[in-house]
Amino acid sequence: MNNPIFMKTLVASSITLALSAALSAPAQAQEQTEPTAEQTQVQEKITVTGSRIARREESGAPVQVVDQEDLEIRGALSLGEVLQELPSVGASLNGNGSAGTSHGSSTINLRNLGENRALVLVNGNRWVNGAGTRGFRDFVDLNTIPSAIVKSVEVLQDGATAIYGADAIAGVVNIQTYKDYVGTQAKAYYGQASEGDRESVNFDFLHGSDFGANNLMIAISYTDQQPIYSQDRALTRVPMNGLTTGTTEGIFLESDLAYLPYYENGGITRDPNTDGSNPDNWRAATSSDEYNRWDNNYVVGPLERSAVYAQWVQPFQDVTMRIEALYNNRKSDQQFSPAPPVIRGSRGFMIANDARVNPFGVEFSGSDFRVLNFFDEVGPRVNSQDVDTMRFGIGFDGYLGATWSWDAFASYASNEATFVSNNQLDLDRLALGLRACDTTGIAADVSDLAANCTPVNLFNPLTADMVDYIRFQGRDQNESKQTHARINFSGPVAELDAGEILVATGLEYRKEQGVDNPDARISADPRVNSYRATTSSPREGTRGEYDLYEAYAEATIPLLTNAALAKDLELNLAARFSDYSTFGSTTNTKVGVLWRVNDDLMFRSNWAEGFRAPSILELFEGQRATFAPVIDPCSGGSNLPGCQGVASSYVQTDSLQPVTVGGNPDLQPETSDNFNIGMVWSPAAIEGFSLSLDYYDIEVSDTISTFGAQNLLDLCANTGRNCGVITRNSNGELVNIVDGPVNLNRTATSGVDLLASYRFDNHYGRFDMTLNMSYLSEFEQASTLADGSENVEDLVGIARSREAFPELRSNFQVQWQRDDWSATYSARHIGDTTETYKGEDYHIGTVVYHSASAGYDFGNGLRAKFGVNNIGDKQPPASRTNLNINFDINTYNAIGRFYYTQLTYNF
Repeated sequence: MNNPIFMKTLVASSITLALSAALSAPAQAQEQTEPTAEQTQVQEKITVTGSRIARREESGAPVQVVDQEDLEIRGALSLGEVLQELPSVGASLNGNGSAGTSHGSSTINLRNLGENRALVLVNGNRWVNGAGTRGFRDFVDLNTIPSAIVKSVEVLQDGATAIYGADAIAGVVNIQTYKDYVGTQAKAYYGQASEGDRESVNFDFLHGSDFGANNLMIAISYTDQQPIYSQDRALTRVPMNGLTTGTTEGIFLESDLAYLPYYENGGITRDPNTDGSNPDNWRAATSSDEYNRWDNNYVVGPLERSAVYAQWVQPFQDVTMRIEALYNNRKSDQQFSPAPPVIRGSRGFMIANDARVNPFGVEFSGSDFRVLNFFDEVGPRVNSQDVDTMRFGIGFDGYLGATWSWDAFASYASNEATFVSNNQLDLDRLALGLRACDTTGIAADVSDLAANCTPVNLFNPLTADMVDYIRFQGRDQNESKQTHARINFSGPVAELDAGEILVATGLEYRKEQGVDNPDARISADPRVNSYRATTSSPREGTRGEYDLYEAYAEATIPLLTNAALAKDLELNLAARFSDYSTFGSTTNTKVGVLWRVNDDLMFRSNWAEGFRAPSILELFEGQRATFAPVIDPCSGGSNLPGCQGVASSYVQTDSLQPVTVGGNPDLQPETSDNFNIGMVWSPAAIEGFSLSLDYYDIEVSDTISTFGAQNLLDLCANTGRNCGVITRNSNGELVNIVDGPVNLNRTATSGVDLLASYRFDNHYGRFDMTLNMSYLSEFEQASTLADGSENVEDLVGIARSREAFPELRSNFQVQWQRDDWSATYSARHIGDTTETYKGEDYHIGTVVYHSASAGYDFGNGLRAKFGVNNIGDKQPPASRTNLNINFDINTYNAIGRFYYTQLTYNF
């Protein structure tokens, strides 16, 4: 039935009924009655990630658990940093560097399928999408979840759409917080890289008290991490792809300067610290007149987070109420070069023949006029984000009769962000200043610009008045909001010879909203020049929303018990119906088999359908201009099919080229088929040993993706196809590339996960050893071309811009404890890959990060720990495809050796 009104009424009625029952319970917690024996048995059952059914044993789903101890021993200050070390996690947004796109966000990219194809839950409930970039996000920002409240993280490495809904294609990350807490804990952390930078501090405070049968928990968290600059690491000081043509003093190209004896086609420039008003101080520009625009950028950016969380738990008769409230603030920024060259006659700029702005006695204008300069006096461009996260939730759980349990939860959450662009240029003011403030011939009303106009002279360093006149600060506002409500029921429905048939069923409602309000000046039409109003990338605003109603059912059917070669054999079934306001309805199913041969050996297998609904961003994002690092295959002229008509005199001077991106309201959902089969071996003969081995196969159809600017250029050049999205000027120079989301691709990946652990005690102490490995056997991306054919590329062993697909990733860890002493050693391994740059293959070697820590418990509530991450000071492998920054910022860690210490006091 595809009836939104019916579904809305059904969901609302069920949740209202549950809440009414809860609120009608006795108001005094001390009047709570003791649970019956049957209810005690229900309480002993647990719900684990991968199933909504409450049961006494684990569901057998391939779940990796990162507990509190694991979170602490890594010395990381964000969940994203810890989770990215899991071998099944690919390139993720955690570095906040100037060459990346995280803008302070932290994500998890499970199975290399993208941040928005892994569902992030907190206590089994949805979390609001991130904000704070130029627009909002379509995935959860892990930096909005304070570490002080996290007890453990469960990572389900299996498709789970039928259980949890959309986005769970690659799996589910379920963050478990403290359900209640009694006591007080304070943590203080300080760390620093061996180079003397990346200073990091963290303070966590957690307090919980019982008030009769009630519990109040309060958590406060603060984190401050300082940046690493590109010039402070040998790898990132100079771009491997070369410097940018241009200087601080400027290279001026204007054919009317041909009368100068030193003028050449490459333009003129002057040496530093000479007087530009004297034409004799100028000379012909040469190929060595270049500028390192990536100097003084961030390799790793600064990040500051503050959070307050409160939780109230109050039991009534047969019902427990939980109220939670969160406020989280994140501040981050990225630093770039001063504003790059923008002045061209073809963009409506000119320099007047006026001695205040021009010492050469000729007007600079026309299509051949161009200035290649960087506005050092204005200062480095800094994009800053300030994101406020607020969330309020209320939940109830209780019993229906003796054997059934239920729980309901409702929440409202928002991410409100301000994105500020500092030290940009107002291009209309710049253009008017270069005209010596002469408004003659300007059709638009520029009275506001002319009122305080300051003539701008580029032939000498800019004065403070000039800088104040042309400097621009942009301010964008964006927000993500989520309203969520659900109710679940779980219990037995029938008794078979092999045991009870257990079921879970429930209803869910969710509404997602997103608003992006770009700065009006940035998005305004230019009035004096014809290019842009400012140097910030213009875009249209975005406003969109959708809601959905869902119903699901899940069943566990025991087939055999205590039989020969089958201690237990059970069949697991699940189905979920979802009705979206954007595209309609869909039903997704899941079938699983769990076979416990005996106490030592278990086999498991699942097949599941999945889907991911197009996000607000993908559907409704306004058109916006940005830049992408590309190598133009037509540079210098070429005989390739798509390069015909490009002048041989055209040479690309800058790797960053303009790109336009935006939403597509005609997108349809992605769909997926997931299959996995595996085993768990825990031999009684080897106490403390466990081994799991799982094979997975995932195929995603109608993948929502962009071709990518570089792929579009290569496709056009090599085949002559899709050239309509590329705009060039008369001599072939790139003007714009249009790259928007489409449903034309598919992705298939498969591999094997291995997890082995061994815990034992001897007279040297207690040892916990873990080996975690993920082998990638296939990662195919199939792209539909303009003629309907399909281009299939297997990315296993391949490295590209900001992502890598090594065959093997692994982690090995040893924990030791004896009396009050403890120590940990870990090795993180990232396998080798190959990248292709300008038609040549380059090998990127294997990287292993070694880390260790040691701790001591003083026995009075105080614990101390000292650790060193990346003991060998291993730097990322050099990469040519990662233009300008020289390494893959989303795969490798550029911090180097990092020392940290932490004090924890429980009282």
